[in-house]
Amino acid sequence: MALEMKVPSPGESITEVEIAQWLVETGDYVEKDQAIAEVDSDKATLELPAEASGIITLMAEEGDAVAVGQVVCLIDTDAAKPEGGDTTPAPAAEEVPKAEEKKEEAPAPAAPVKTETYATGTASPAAKKVLAEKGIDASQIKGTGRDGRITKADALDAKPSLGTPGPGARGESRKKLSMLRRKVAERLVSVKNETAMLTTFNEVDMQPIFDLRSQYKETFKSKHGVSLGFMSFFTLACVRALKMYPAVNSMIDGDFMVSYDFQDISIAVSGPKGLMVPVIRNAENLSFRGVESEVKRLAIRAREGQITVDEMTGGTFTITNGGVFGSMLSTPIINPPQSAILGMHNIVERPIVRDGQIVVAPIMYVALSYDHRIIDGKESVGFLVAVKEALENPEELLMDNNVARALEL
Repeated sequence: MALEMKVPSPGESITEVEIAQWLVETGDYVEKDQAIAEVDSDKATLELPAEASGIITLMAEEGDAVAVGQVVCLIDTDAAKPEGGDTTPAPAAEEVPKAEEKKEEAPAPAAPVKTETYATGTASPAAKKVLAEKGIDASQIKGTGRDGRITKADALDAKPSLGTPGPGARGESRKKLSMLRRKVAERLVSVKNETAMLTTFNEVDMQPIFDLRSQYKETFKSKHGVSLGFMSFFTLACVRALKMYPAVNSMIDGDFMVSYDFQDISIAVSGPKGLMVPVIRNAENLSFRGVESEVKRLAIRAREGQITVDEMTGGTFTITNGGVFGSMLSTPIINPPQSAILGMHNIVERPIVRDGQIVVAPIMYVALSYDHRIIDGKESVGFLVAVKEALENPEELLMDNNVARALEL
């Protein structure tokens, strides 16, 4: 019996997916639940498992856009598994063509007679002077004088070549963007066109966090199995600031402003298919250990291509860290339908004034991009200042003056 395998719905509101890669070929024997393809939706890349064991026949090509519920392959469930565990059919024997009679070769064409002489391409003294002043090589000029000689008139008429290809390779490749990448591009352009996006900046002295991590990171990791990174400090600082400035934790829905009494923090993660933004749910209820554990779990799932649509849906605010790639400063683009995003950057030792003295400190520039339609300048600047204050005084503002309890040591 031939089983029709249809595209399952990968999530609510998704009506179409794209065959990113077939992991099997027509004629292969597949086991039930074996991954046979990777499909791209506009939110994630998912694996398509075989619904039964048997010989497979592919009905769609890589790169095809297929609707949810459409048949993409057939599985012959009555077919027996090949002996020896070989799941691929043996190639058909190729017929050896009979030797063809040797054809009489046509005589080679006579070599063209060269018309160039010793004078071809040479320039007169006057022409050489003009070409030297113009910085033009004589080999680039075709002479009109006797025997191809370059005359002064040729040199005066010559123009320097702009953009002459060099000796290096000049190949190019053409690859269709995945459905996920196309959707990301579409969303980013719509954000720029449909929101009143503005960015405000500040700088953070990271020395207090450096000191805490230096003192407690080994104990924290040995007890909890995760590192004490920067993301927990930034996430909890944002949670505190979102409570102080609820407009930043809001979205526009038509003529309404929707505000949330919870903080679902989206974190930008680089995966094999590009940038993904999984969500830390109810970050306001998490400790440093809880945030670090969740960041690690989501990052691993994103890098291994296991992240689901549900894990990337929701989110009321986003944090992105371009600093891991060396970015000093940027203006991050809002992750719709959210209204704000915080950009972290690299940490560089810079001279600052502290207590009236010039000192060298590890400084990070931070940026907040926000939708000016519902977030005013006062709120955006106040939010970023609140984040800065919490990061520069974490023991008091994020740990309630009890580091051991906050880190669950």
